Amino acid sequence: MKVSAYRGEICGERSGVFEKIHGASGVWIGRAQSVGRAKSLVPGEKKPRLACPSESIAATRGEFRIPHTEGRIAPMLDDRLTEQRNPRSSAIDELSPLELVDLINGEDRTVAEAVRSQRLAIARAIELVVDALRSGGRLIYVGAGSSGRLGVLDAAEMPPTFGTDPEMVQGIIAGGREALVRSQEGAEDHPEDGAAEIDRMAIGPKDFVMGIATSGTTPFVHGALACARERGAHTGFLICTPPAPELLETHDVVIAPLVGPEVVTGSTRMKAGTATKMVLNTITTGAMVMTGRVFGNLMVDLQAGCEKLQDRGERILMTILDVDRSRASELLEAAGGGVKTALVMERRGAGVAEAERLLEEAGGALARVIGGLVEDPHT
Repeated sequence: MKVSAYRGEICGERSGVFEKIHGASGVWIGRAQSVGRAKSLVPGEKKPRLACPSESIAATRGEFRIPHTEGRIAPMLDDRLTEQRNPRSSAIDELSPLELVDLINGEDRTVAEAVRSQRLAIARAIELVVDALRSGGRLIYVGAGSSGRLGVLDAAEMPPTFGTDPEMVQGIIAGGREALVRSQEGAEDHPEDGAAEIDRMAIGPKDFVMGIATSGTTPFVHGALACARERGAHTGFLICTPPAPELLETHDVVIAPLVGPEVVTGSTRMKAGTATKMVLNTITTGAMVMTGRVFGNLMVDLQAGCEKLQDRGERILMTILDVDRSRASELLEAAGGGVKTALVMERRGAGVAEAERLLEEAGGALARVIGGLVEDPHT
């Protein structure tokens, strides 16, 4: 990977010396003290910077508007939207418990609309994930802190919910597994570590890598994304601050729900974290639906590995096949806990091997094997 140093500034960053990785695309990944992968981040000589948008930034891939903020308070000395002070919570330390609840809930109510504003970009991300999975590739999330934990969480929920191979959707978090339960804040400052994780996972052209960094500036994430593009992968970026033009030009999709300043300044585990969870839920659920892992609105690819999922699997069989609990239990046991396999066995009068073969030939699409789910919406 070719690396060179130069001075400049991206939207939301202070002036400094930056590394630019040249390859499939170039992208700023952090302030570097010397040429080579960044070892420490230090201030540099000030140079004219790219302007951050004050109201909106229009680009070929969408328009991003900064939420209006009322009131006058002393500003934070940082351009990033996620670091601004929220005037509606400037006296939060004087509120009663109920007033605190009302304030936080009022702020949270704005998140869904911010996410909705990114509907086109989210739909594009779903398409990219579907293309990756259908070609035998993977969806890989990369993040640090709360963003990284949310990515790992979403990935971890795929196997029990949709019966996916654990390798299909994975999460990378700065600091590794320990960072899931204990904060490793310094781990996010090293772009070379993000790149190393991409190399370790042998990311390639079939994969889609989604960076998650609500501030848009996390070096670990930028390093990972730059390396992923160098290796030929498609990339996306989920942020909660207006994206710099370079990000829009570099990545296949940029999703930017602008939730505005947090109730506690800079605490992006709050509104930004909620928006992140909503976006990730939508992307993976959409991709799983489009790859045949949902029948009607039923999660027919689940594996009955615990009592809760056993009960759900039996109820799905009872609903679709119109059988009693006893027969549903028998079918599920015969199918090794696979709801979709059990459905084909009963509808097609097939054994386990034959049912699995039919599903494989249909690309996992249950409707192609047993027909669509026909229900009376009034019952």
